[in-house]
Formats: sequence, C-alpha cells, structure tokens
Amino acid sequence: LIEVLESMRSKGFHIEMDDFGTGYSSLSMLTALPIDILKIDMSFIRNMEKDEKNKKMVELIIDIAKFLKVPAVAEGVETESQLLTLRKMGCDVIQGYFFSKPVPPEEFAKFIVREKALWAKKK
Repeated sequence: LIEVLESMRSKGFHIEMDDFGTGYSSLSMLTALPIDILKIDMSFIRNMEKDEKNKKMVELIIDIAKFLKVPAVAEGVETESQLLTLRKMGCDVIQGYFFSKPVPPEEFAKFIVREKALWAKKK
C-alpha cells in the first residue's frame, strides 16, 4: 500500500486520510502512510458542541495534522457556531452544508461565479 501511495504522489496525486478517527483509521496508520491531508470525520464535528470529549478530539486531530505538517479538513460543518469554533481551533479547511449542498460538476463553474459575486457584495 505504501509503495502504491508513494507512486501516486510522485505522479502528482494528493493522499487524503478520510474520516480520521473512525473506522480503519488509526495513529499507527498516520506514521506509516504518506498522507497529504487529514480529514476529520463529521461525527466529531456534529457532536463537538454537545459533548466536550468530541470537541477535544477535534482539537487533538487538528494538533496531529499540524505536527504532521498537513492541512486538517473538517467535514460536515452545518452551523456558523461550528465554523467559528473550528476557526478558533486553527482548522485549515472547513467544508459542509453551511456553505453549500454538493454541486454537480456541470453546475460547479456557475456556482463559483455566483458565490464570488455574493462575497464581493458582502465586502
């Protein structure tokens, strides 16, 4: 697996560890696999305002990403409160329904133009 990932990286691919903290992801995997991005599982994001343990796990995962010198990505952000909390924690990339529902490829360019115009008006 490591050889395959290294080969893909050499061809310009970026390797993401998705849903980190659940399923098959583990700390030992982080030390063995060449990753470029660490994505925090959305279950932690959804529960971080309800449960201090989940909030602490998000903080720790962001710290791990910083230690590994890779960006931390928060998945499943749905509220402004979650967004602000993640920004305070130093999360690098934040994605979720708070910004937009998934957009089909054929509509993506129009979506970006619309969003850019909206952000320009807000400034």
